[in-house]
Amino acid sequence: MSDLLYSDVELSLRDSVRAALRRHAPQEATARLYDDPSAGSSAAWAPLARDLGLAGLLIGEDHGGAGASAREAAVVLEEIGRAVAPVPFLTSAVIATTALAAAGDETFLPSLATGDATAVLVLPWSARAGAWQAGVPGADIAPVAGALDADLFVVPLAGDNELELRGYSRDEVEMTALTSLDMSRQLAAVRTNGDGRLLLGGASATQAVNEALSCGQALLASEQYGIAAWCLETTVDYVKTRIQFARPIGSFQAIKHRLADLFLEVTQAGAVARYAADTRARGDADAATAQALAQAYCSDIAIRAAEEALQLHGGIGMTWEHPVHLYLKRAKADQLALGTPAAHRADLAELVDLPA
Repeated sequence: MSDLLYSDVELSLRDSVRAALRRHAPQEATARLYDDPSAGSSAAWAPLARDLGLAGLLIGEDHGGAGASAREAAVVLEEIGRAVAPVPFLTSAVIATTALAAAGDETFLPSLATGDATAVLVLPWSARAGAWQAGVPGADIAPVAGALDADLFVVPLAGDNELELRGYSRDEVEMTALTSLDMSRQLAAVRTNGDGRLLLGGASATQAVNEALSCGQALLASEQYGIAAWCLETTVDYVKTRIQFARPIGSFQAIKHRLADLFLEVTQAGAVARYAADTRARGDADAATAQALAQAYCSDIAIRAAEEALQLHGGIGMTWEHPVHLYLKRAKADQLALGTPAAHRADLAELVDLPA
């Protein structure tokens, strides 16, 4: 029987991450990325990675990490979603780290655990487990999220006879920044130069990539839940204080009904995201189903919550100065990341033997 309630350790981790994000990744700093993309994520990531140990959260203790589970990583991603923080936790500390761990790497994981380096799995950001294509040496792979600030590039490449998972340093790749809807998680085109370092080959390499993408899909739902929760809470606070016709607009029945419906959907998103993380942490047989369900549901709820926040904030919500547009952009980018909701619904139908 799953226990989806937060443990004392998870609550403590949540409070620490939330406080750190308020200090090091305020919304104003994220908004400045739209004017100055070169600012990057290093200023916000360094204290989180080193002081809180988030970079090594999913890395085993034998490599200098915390040896935590997907449940703890989900708590961190909830807070990153609430803050729309421009940090590479998902792309580096979750997806790329999982790929390296599955490949049995012992060279790069220690530096990732200490936060001295960040990594990225070089695949199009829309790739999902079981539905991706390896890159071709010397050709652009795009769009890749989290590449611009990465130090290590984990690249699945089509070899002569089998898939090869190779590691490249920053000076062994060429990158071109792409126009990104969500500047808090910028996209790039990546091209490899040279041979890099062979990490794994064949079916084992395919399995390592699928494992990394599965982990990312399961935990992305927690970020989407964090986005939706912030949008709901901020909107509820706003309608309590916005006066129209001498009354708070939150007292109008139409507003109450919209927010009550949204509350139910966001609460359900929290439950399904927690279940996806919990089943992955326990290695439960239901993990694949929970993952597909979480992505199919949470992707749309994050966008709905952001759209409701934008509309119910009225004119102020349409301004550049109000942060709600940051959440709508992150929600929309997340909806397309690691597989669309439609793709995950198709996966879910197959998993539960639903006829086409």
